[in-house]
Amino acid sequence: MRSARLTLALETGALSLPPEGPIAVWRPQAGDDLSALPKDRVVVIQGFRPDHDAFERQGFDTRVAAEGPFAAALVCLPRARAEARALVAEAAAKVMPGGLVIVDGQKTDGVESMHRDLRSRVEVTTALAKAHGKIFGFVAGQADAGWEDWAAVPTRLADGFVTLPGVFSADGPDRGSALLAAALPAKLPGRIVDLGAGWGYLARAILAREGVKRLDLVEAEAAALDCARQNVTDPRAQFHWADALSFRPEGAVDAVVCNPPFHTARAADPALGVAFIRAAAAMLQPAGTLWLVANRHLPYGPVLAACFREIEDIGGDGAFRLTRAARPIKARQ
Repeated sequence: MRSARLTLALETGALSLPPEGPIAVWRPQAGDDLSALPKDRVVVIQGFRPDHDAFERQGFDTRVAAEGPFAAALVCLPRARAEARALVAEAAAKVMPGGLVIVDGQKTDGVESMHRDLRSRVEVTTALAKAHGKIFGFVAGQADAGWEDWAAVPTRLADGFVTLPGVFSADGPDRGSALLAAALPAKLPGRIVDLGAGWGYLARAILAREGVKRLDLVEAEAAALDCARQNVTDPRAQFHWADALSFRPEGAVDAVVCNPPFHTARAADPALGVAFIRAAAAMLQPAGTLWLVANRHLPYGPVLAACFREIEDIGGDGAFRLTRAARPIKARQ
């Protein structure tokens, strides 16, 4: 979809790239085809580890943060409005004056409202519509554009937590995590993994329990992990920017605490949560325990039964189920 719009825009002359200089591409997803761009000039800016690694394997210059300056940029719109605005503002600041900033997205990502919002502050090209989305551009460095109000500003929550636009549950702890944090026992074993740690809400609750000697926070989104580093300053905490499905701790652990995601991009994908449960079982020692929260409608019963000898429903509410699963059937060797 993205490649079709980009190719059409460049081939028809609706958008034109500069003849030289680096071209930044913000937040493309694994599977996005960037072949319409000159690969030797492309710098992929992606902080989500699975997507980052996918483009790195293809041979792209792939980075977590943008340094610039760039001759041009392509912003692949995320769904979250605050994050989308922050990316556009960053691109406008990092592209040299006179360089082109291209914005591309699906209608479901809010590309039409982004086009309207940008027209109120800069001169924007006519949007080209194709494949349920739109693509358009504007020239960086336009006088009086003023991007300060769109820049990514940390949100400060109760209890001193800090989040950023685009991270999961940026406005506060999600209901599932709050339920799981309250349900954890007063004493926990020594070595624990927080799988999909986000910005550190559950991690802080884990470290408040007795018995914890080390906590490994595993998070695929670099921005969320940066927040976690600010929110969790306990020296027992170790931070890992990693795909939870491929992360392997230094030896089998005593427990895993997990509020797994169940969306891949925009689509609901229960298989992702299933993969988290399997990954958790694989890193536990033979007597280890998984503490899990998940939406009640998700079909996790069969995978829990296949991975653990003991399964206990420990509460929740009408939307979320809390589960304690112990003694993994296929413990990590």
